[in-house]
Amino acid sequence: MAHYRTWSLMGELVKASSEKSKQKHDVLRAMFVGKQLSEVPTPSVVLDLKQVTVNCERMLEAAENLGLQWRAHIKTHKTTELTRLQVGNELTTPVLLMVSTILEAENITPLLKEYQSKDRHVSVLFTFPLFASAVPRLAAVSQQLGPDGLSVIIDHVDQLPYVKAIHSASGGYPPRVFIKIDVNYGRAGVKTDSPEYPALIDALLAAEQEGWLVLHGVYTHAGQSYGARRLGDAMYDLSYEFRNAHTAAEKIREKSPDHAALVLSVGATPTATTIQSPLFMEECDVPRGNRSGSMRPFEEDLTELWGRLQNKGYILEVHAGVYPTLDLQQVATHARHTGLLSEQDIGISVVAEVASVYPTRGQNSTPEALINAGSLALGREPVGLDKKTGYNEETAKPYTGWGALMPWGVLAGTEEKDRSGKILGERFPDDFRGWQVGKISQEHGILTWVGDEGKKAPELKVGDRVRVWPNHACIMGAGFEYYLIVDSRCPGQEDQVRDVWCRWNGW
Repeated sequence: MAHYRTWSLMGELVKASSEKSKQKHDVLRAMFVGKQLSEVPTPSVVLDLKQVTVNCERMLEAAENLGLQWRAHIKTHKTTELTRLQVGNELTTPVLLMVSTILEAENITPLLKEYQSKDRHVSVLFTFPLFASAVPRLAAVSQQLGPDGLSVIIDHVDQLPYVKAIHSASGGYPPRVFIKIDVNYGRAGVKTDSPEYPALIDALLAAEQEGWLVLHGVYTHAGQSYGARRLGDAMYDLSYEFRNAHTAAEKIREKSPDHAALVLSVGATPTATTIQSPLFMEECDVPRGNRSGSMRPFEEDLTELWGRLQNKGYILEVHAGVYPTLDLQQVATHARHTGLLSEQDIGISVVAEVASVYPTRGQNSTPEALINAGSLALGREPVGLDKKTGYNEETAKPYTGWGALMPWGVLAGTEEKDRSGKILGERFPDDFRGWQVGKISQEHGILTWVGDEGKKAPELKVGDRVRVWPNHACIMGAGFEYYLIVDSRCPGQEDQVRDVWCRWNGW
């Protein structure tokens, strides 16, 4: 009874929070819509509607063209509005989502019910391995969405009682279960060659026979792909994910040969977005070497692998989260050609003000400046120099900052571009030039200049406004309650606030 009481209270809390959020949304729109970025409080986080829309459309199109099932993670932005873009608001395809917090699942449930009313199949996957206190709230989500609406992640046999409790508390809806497979990232998941894995399969199959869960598939996340630095690295990691997922699924089939089709769900933004490669779309034919030393394109190897897996009856699914906004970490992976992945594809930035300047305080008497965006506004995750790139470490100037300045406002037209015509081009982050957030503390961001000897830094003055590309949009967003929405498709009005999107912060 305690669980049911908690479930009821949680539902009341979410409903009250939703009503309060709508009121807040209306107030924020009245405050900001129509204003210029030069008029808003700082620091503020800004989304470019044009770019996040393009990034979402690219993923939907690529998955459809390749016959892959698509599952969108909403943890980066935590908004209803951007979720609509991720799933294609006017499409009729299944709406498959992932969340990292239960609060995200609770807040996105009304949108999922809206899609159900339009005959779109919906599913939300809670991607953190299941824990006890999650049960009543996830059961409430399951009860609202109905059959097959909730999926969960399992990587240990002792988590199964929580799955059974969700089944009971939801009114008898068996959750779909993905087994989290560790593909050498070491964050979560079970190794397929461990003694724990066969025991976990046995327990899941027995529970499935009892009717309180559905063993739906296996799930991987190659977080190590964030360290990719060369074109082809992330696609290699994608292939590695699928091969590991296949191994995991085959071990299930060995124990249950007639099992229903299993889903192989793989991805991280660097690996998943490689399916946008022009070679998949037959738009170019440029052979390049892969890790085996062959000059055969990775795309051909992957296409053959997908065909073999689909012929075996597996459902192939890719998932990703930060791809709508992108950030400096993603640009640094070079997961795609610079025509699809450069600073021009980043859809998020932070507006800050220059509070002070220090003309000769930096290294070799270079200038520094203070902005009012520190670690609480920008996060504190690095984009380091990868020593495997082969660049000359004596001459390369690595990007070691906590954010980089956009060529916007007083800095417009001062940027340096490489041979590809990009600011963050073929050799980023190993040869960055420009203003960066070089030092950081809670509210303080110290701008430092990185440039060739004799190259003078573009001047910044007290009172100037700047926009910062963040290193990691997921972490950075946590410091803000809402996004200011601009649209670079509107010539002469690129800095006008057109909407405000509220985030769901918390757990």
